[in-house]
Amino acid sequence: MCLLCDAKSAALDSTNASSNPLRWSSRRAFVLAAGATAVLPALAQVDVGGGSSLRKLVPADQLEKAATQQYGQMMDEARSKGALAPEGHPQLVRLRAIASRLIPQATKWNSRAGNWKWEVNLLGSKQINAFCMPGGKIAFYTGILDQLKLSEDESAMIMGHEMAHALREHARARLAKSQATSLGLSLGAQLLGLGDLGNVAANLGTQLLTLKFSRDDETEADLVGLELAARAGYEPGASVTLWKKMVASSGSGGPGFLSTHPAGPDRIVQLEANVPKVRGLYEQARKK
Repeated sequence: MCLLCDAKSAALDSTNASSNPLRWSSRRAFVLAAGATAVLPALAQVDVGGGSSLRKLVPADQLEKAATQQYGQMMDEARSKGALAPEGHPQLVRLRAIASRLIPQATKWNSRAGNWKWEVNLLGSKQINAFCMPGGKIAFYTGILDQLKLSEDESAMIMGHEMAHALREHARARLAKSQATSLGLSLGAQLLGLGDLGNVAANLGTQLLTLKFSRDDETEADLVGLELAARAGYEPGASVTLWKKMVASSGSGGPGFLSTHPAGPDRIVQLEANVPKVRGLYEQARKK
Protein backbone atom coordinates (compact mmCIF):
# COMPACT_ATOMS: atom_id res chain seq x y z
CA MET A 1 0.00 0.00 0.00
CA CYS A 2 1.27 3.16 -0.43
CA LEU A 3 0.80 2.66 3.11
CA LEU A 4 -0.73 3.98 2.82
CA CYS A 5 -0.38 3.54 -0.60
CA ASP A 6 -0.25 -0.07 -0.19
CA ALA A 7 0.58 -1.77 2.98
CA LYS A 8 -2.23 -4.22 2.95
CA SER A 9 -2.57 -6.68 5.76
CA ALA A 10 -1.08 -9.26 3.42
CA ALA A 11 2.10 -7.26 3.12
CA LEU A 12 3.86 -8.99 5.95
CA ASP A 13 3.04 -12.41 4.60
CA SER A 14 5.73 -11.80 2.02
CA THR A 15 8.34 -10.58 4.52
CA ASN A 16 9.31 -14.10 5.51
CA ALA A 17 12.48 -16.08 5.51
CA SER A 18 12.05 -17.45 2.00
CA SER A 19 11.80 -13.97 0.50
CA ASN A 20 14.71 -12.75 2.59
CA PRO A 21 17.75 -15.01 2.46
CA LEU A 22 19.76 -12.51 4.49
CA ARG A 23 17.85 -13.42 7.69
CA TRP A 24 18.36 -10.00 9.13
CA SER A 25 18.97 -9.85 12.85
CA SER A 26 17.16 -7.86 15.51
CA ARG A 27 18.03 -4.22 15.77
CA ARG A 28 17.19 -1.01 17.48
CA ALA A 29 14.50 1.18 16.02
CA PHE A 30 15.96 4.07 14.14
CA VAL A 31 14.37 7.42 14.95
CA LEU A 32 15.09 10.50 12.91
CA ALA A 33 14.73 13.70 14.84
CA ALA A 34 12.71 16.13 12.78
CA GLY A 35 14.46 18.96 14.55
CA ALA A 36 13.54 22.60 14.31
CA THR A 37 13.65 23.91 10.79
CA ALA A 38 15.33 27.30 10.88
CA VAL A 39 13.10 29.08 8.41
CA LEU A 40 10.09 27.83 6.52
CA PRO A 41 10.68 27.40 2.78
CA ALA A 42 9.34 29.85 0.26
CA LEU A 43 5.80 29.45 -1.03
CA ALA A 44 4.96 26.19 -2.72
CA GLN A 45 5.73 25.99 -6.41
CA VAL A 46 3.20 23.24 -7.15
CA ASP A 47 -0.52 23.87 -6.89
CA VAL A 48 -2.47 21.26 -4.93
CA GLY A 49 -5.09 23.44 -3.23
CA GLY A 50 -6.15 23.17 0.39
CA GLY A 51 -6.50 19.98 2.37
CA SER A 52 -9.84 18.26 2.82
CA SER A 53 -11.92 19.75 5.64
CA LEU A 54 -13.30 16.28 6.31
CA ARG A 55 -10.07 15.31 8.01
CA LYS A 56 -11.11 17.45 10.99
CA LEU A 57 -13.63 14.76 11.91
CA VAL A 58 -10.79 12.44 13.03
CA PRO A 59 -8.37 13.71 15.71
CA ALA A 60 -4.86 13.85 14.27
CA ASP A 61 -3.16 12.86 17.51
CA GLN A 62 -5.26 9.72 17.88
CA LEU A 63 -4.64 8.69 14.30
CA GLU A 64 -0.89 9.20 14.66
CA LYS A 65 -0.90 7.19 17.88
CA ALA A 66 -2.74 4.34 16.16
CA ALA A 67 -0.30 4.47 13.24
CA THR A 68 2.68 4.32 15.59
CA GLN A 69 1.23 1.25 17.28
CA GLN A 70 0.51 -0.53 14.00
CA TYR A 71 3.92 0.33 12.61
CA GLY A 72 5.60 -1.02 15.73
CA GLN A 73 3.67 -4.28 15.45
CA MET A 74 4.60 -4.55 11.79
CA MET A 75 8.29 -4.03 12.52
CA ASP A 76 8.19 -6.53 15.39
CA GLU A 77 6.69 -9.17 13.11
CA ALA A 78 9.28 -8.47 10.43
CA ARG A 79 12.04 -8.73 13.03
CA SER A 80 10.72 -12.07 14.25
CA LYS A 81 10.94 -13.38 10.68
CA GLY A 82 14.43 -12.05 10.14
CA ALA A 83 13.13 -9.58 7.57
CA LEU A 84 14.06 -6.29 9.25
CA ALA A 85 17.27 -4.73 7.97
CA PRO A 86 19.99 -4.31 10.63
CA GLU A 87 21.84 -1.14 11.45
CA GLY A 88 24.53 -0.51 8.86
CA HIS A 89 22.75 -2.27 5.99
CA PRO A 90 23.87 -0.26 2.90
CA GLN A 91 20.36 0.21 1.48
CA LEU A 92 18.99 1.28 4.86
CA VAL A 93 21.84 3.74 5.36
CA ARG A 94 21.06 5.33 1.98
CA LEU A 95 17.35 5.57 2.75
CA ARG A 96 17.99 7.25 6.08
CA ALA A 97 20.38 9.71 4.44
CA ILE A 98 17.63 10.63 1.96
CA ALA A 99 15.13 11.02 4.80
CA SER A 100 17.51 13.31 6.69
CA ARG A 101 17.37 15.71 3.73
CA LEU A 102 13.63 15.44 3.10
CA ILE A 103 12.35 15.75 6.66
CA PRO A 104 13.48 19.37 7.18
CA GLN A 105 11.23 20.32 4.24
CA ALA A 106 8.14 18.70 5.77
CA THR A 107 6.87 21.46 8.05
CA LYS A 108 6.08 23.62 5.03
CA TRP A 109 3.22 21.23 4.32
CA ASN A 110 2.19 20.29 7.86
CA SER A 111 3.25 22.10 11.03
CA ARG A 112 2.68 18.93 13.08
CA ALA A 113 5.55 17.25 11.24
CA GLY A 114 8.07 19.15 13.33
CA ASN A 115 7.03 17.08 16.33
CA TRP A 116 6.74 13.70 14.63
CA LYS A 117 9.16 10.97 15.66
CA TRP A 118 10.20 9.98 12.18
CA GLU A 119 11.39 6.44 11.55
CA VAL A 120 12.82 4.74 8.47
CA ASN A 121 13.10 0.98 8.16
CA LEU A 122 13.77 -1.53 5.39
CA LEU A 123 11.87 -4.82 5.00
CA GLY A 124 13.22 -7.82 3.15
CA SER A 125 10.54 -8.67 0.59
CA LYS A 126 10.17 -9.01 -3.17
CA GLN A 127 7.23 -6.63 -3.10
CA ILE A 128 7.52 -3.39 -5.04
CA ASN A 129 6.31 -1.26 -2.19
CA ALA A 130 6.98 1.60 0.22
CA PHE A 131 4.87 3.63 2.64
CA CYS A 132 4.74 6.43 5.18
CA MET A 133 2.15 6.25 7.94
CA PRO A 134 0.62 9.26 9.71
CA GLY A 135 3.19 10.58 12.15
CA GLY A 136 6.18 9.91 9.89
CA LYS A 137 6.63 6.14 10.05
CA ILE A 138 8.40 5.15 6.80
CA ALA A 139 9.25 1.73 5.39
CA PHE A 140 10.67 0.52 2.09
CA TYR A 141 10.66 -3.03 0.75
CA THR A 142 13.85 -4.35 -0.82
CA GLY A 143 11.85 -5.35 -3.89
CA ILE A 144 11.21 -1.76 -4.96
CA LEU A 145 14.90 -0.92 -4.68
CA ASP A 146 16.24 -4.07 -6.31
CA GLN A 147 13.72 -4.76 -9.05
CA LEU A 148 13.47 -1.17 -10.25
CA LYS A 149 17.21 -0.53 -9.71
CA LEU A 150 16.41 2.87 -8.26
CA SER A 151 18.90 5.70 -8.27
CA GLU A 152 19.21 7.86 -5.16
CA ASP A 153 17.13 10.58 -6.82
CA GLU A 154 14.38 8.11 -7.75
CA SER A 155 14.32 6.69 -4.24
CA ALA A 156 13.93 10.25 -2.94
CA MET A 157 10.93 10.75 -5.23
CA ILE A 158 9.22 7.67 -3.83
CA MET A 159 9.96 8.70 -0.26
CA GLY A 160 8.75 12.23 -0.95
CA HIS A 161 5.52 10.87 -2.43
CA GLU A 162 4.87 8.66 0.59
CA MET A 163 5.71 11.47 3.02
CA ALA A 164 3.28 13.70 1.13
CA HIS A 165 0.40 11.34 1.90
CA ALA A 166 1.14 11.71 5.61
CA LEU A 167 1.76 15.46 5.44
CA ARG A 168 -1.45 16.12 3.51
CA GLU A 169 -3.32 13.82 5.92
CA HIS A 170 -4.91 11.72 3.22
CA ALA A 171 -5.49 8.78 5.57
CA ARG A 172 -7.22 11.04 8.07
CA ALA A 173 -9.52 12.43 5.39
CA ARG A 174 -10.29 9.00 3.91
CA LEU A 175 -11.18 7.56 7.32
CA ALA A 176 -13.37 10.53 8.15
CA LYS A 177 -15.18 10.33 4.84
CA SER A 178 -15.87 6.61 5.09
CA GLN A 179 -16.98 6.77 8.71
CA ALA A 180 -19.12 9.87 8.25
CA THR A 181 -20.81 8.30 5.24
CA SER A 182 -21.56 5.09 7.11
CA LEU A 183 -23.00 7.05 10.03
CA GLY A 184 -24.91 9.47 7.83
CA LEU A 185 -23.02 12.44 9.20
CA SER A 186 -21.76 15.57 7.52
CA LEU A 187 -18.99 17.89 8.56
CA GLY A 188 -21.61 20.45 9.54
CA ALA A 189 -23.42 17.93 11.71
CA GLN A 190 -20.19 17.01 13.47
CA LEU A 191 -19.29 20.61 14.17
CA LEU A 192 -22.78 21.17 15.59
CA GLY A 193 -22.31 18.29 17.98
CA LEU A 194 -24.72 15.94 16.22
CA GLY A 195 -22.17 13.19 15.73
CA ASP A 196 -18.85 12.06 17.15
CA LEU A 197 -16.02 10.42 15.23
CA GLY A 198 -13.51 11.15 17.94
CA ASN A 199 -12.95 7.47 18.71
CA VAL A 200 -12.51 6.33 15.11
CA ALA A 201 -8.74 6.64 15.15
CA ALA A 202 -8.48 4.89 18.49
CA ASN A 203 -10.41 1.86 17.21
CA LEU A 204 -8.87 1.40 13.79
CA GLY A 205 -7.83 -2.21 14.06
CA THR A 206 -6.21 -2.99 10.72
CA GLN A 207 -8.08 -0.35 8.72
CA LEU A 208 -5.02 1.83 8.44
CA LEU A 209 -3.22 -0.91 6.56
CA THR A 210 -5.94 -1.36 3.97
CA LEU A 211 -6.82 2.22 3.02
CA LYS A 212 -6.67 3.13 -0.64
CA PHE A 213 -6.27 6.70 -1.75
CA SER A 214 -8.20 8.46 -4.47
CA ARG A 215 -6.74 9.51 -7.80
CA ASP A 216 -6.72 13.10 -6.56
CA ASP A 217 -4.80 12.04 -3.45
CA GLU A 218 -2.23 10.28 -5.62
CA THR A 219 -1.83 13.29 -7.90
CA GLU A 220 -1.38 15.55 -4.89
CA ALA A 221 1.22 13.22 -3.39
CA ASP A 222 3.09 13.12 -6.71
CA LEU A 223 3.38 16.91 -6.82
CA VAL A 224 4.06 17.57 -3.14
CA GLY A 225 6.61 14.75 -3.13
CA LEU A 226 8.27 16.24 -6.21
CA GLU A 227 8.64 19.58 -4.47
CA LEU A 228 9.88 18.05 -1.22
CA ALA A 229 12.60 16.18 -3.10
CA ALA A 230 13.57 19.22 -5.18
CA ARG A 231 13.93 21.36 -2.06
CA ALA A 232 16.17 18.65 -0.62
CA GLY A 233 18.45 18.80 -3.65
CA TYR A 234 17.23 15.77 -5.62
CA GLU A 235 16.95 15.93 -9.40
CA PRO A 236 13.28 16.68 -10.30
CA GLY A 237 13.53 14.77 -13.57
CA ALA A 238 13.94 11.57 -11.54
CA SER A 239 10.19 11.65 -10.92
CA VAL A 240 9.67 11.01 -14.63
CA THR A 241 12.29 8.28 -14.98
CA LEU A 242 10.85 6.62 -11.88
CA TRP A 243 7.39 6.33 -13.37
CA LYS A 244 8.75 5.13 -16.68
CA LYS A 245 10.34 2.31 -14.72
CA MET A 246 7.02 1.71 -12.99
CA VAL A 247 5.26 1.42 -16.33
CA ALA A 248 7.89 -1.02 -17.59
CA SER A 249 7.59 -3.16 -14.45
CA SER A 250 3.78 -3.28 -14.31
CA GLY A 251 2.62 -6.73 -13.32
CA SER A 252 5.81 -7.73 -11.51
CA GLY A 253 6.51 -7.97 -7.81
CA GLY A 254 3.06 -9.12 -6.75
CA PRO A 255 0.64 -6.91 -4.78
CA GLY A 256 2.28 -3.69 -3.75
CA PHE A 257 2.98 -0.16 -4.85
CA LEU A 258 1.47 -0.46 -8.32
CA SER A 259 -1.88 -1.76 -7.08
CA THR A 260 -2.61 1.64 -5.57
CA HIS A 261 -0.35 3.71 -7.82
CA PRO A 262 -1.55 2.95 -11.33
CA ALA A 263 1.27 3.75 -13.71
CA GLY A 264 0.38 5.41 -16.98
CA PRO A 265 1.14 8.17 -19.45
CA ASP A 266 -1.14 10.71 -17.76
CA ARG A 267 0.86 10.51 -14.57
CA ILE A 268 4.11 10.98 -16.43
CA VAL A 269 2.76 13.91 -18.48
CA GLN A 270 1.63 15.69 -15.32
CA LEU A 271 5.00 15.24 -13.66
CA GLU A 272 6.80 16.46 -16.77
CA ALA A 273 4.66 19.60 -16.68
CA ASN A 274 5.61 20.30 -13.05
CA VAL A 275 9.32 19.51 -13.16
CA PRO A 276 10.18 23.01 -14.52
CA LYS A 277 8.22 24.61 -11.65
CA VAL A 278 10.53 23.15 -9.02
CA ARG A 279 13.82 23.20 -10.91
CA GLY A 280 14.77 26.54 -9.36
CA LEU A 281 14.30 25.04 -5.89
CA TYR A 282 16.54 22.14 -6.84
CA GLU A 283 19.26 24.40 -8.22
CA GLN A 284 19.11 26.59 -5.13
CA ALA A 285 19.41 23.53 -2.86
CA ARG A 286 22.41 22.25 -4.78
CA LYS A 287 24.27 25.50 -4.13
CA LYS A 288 24.01 25.15 -0.36
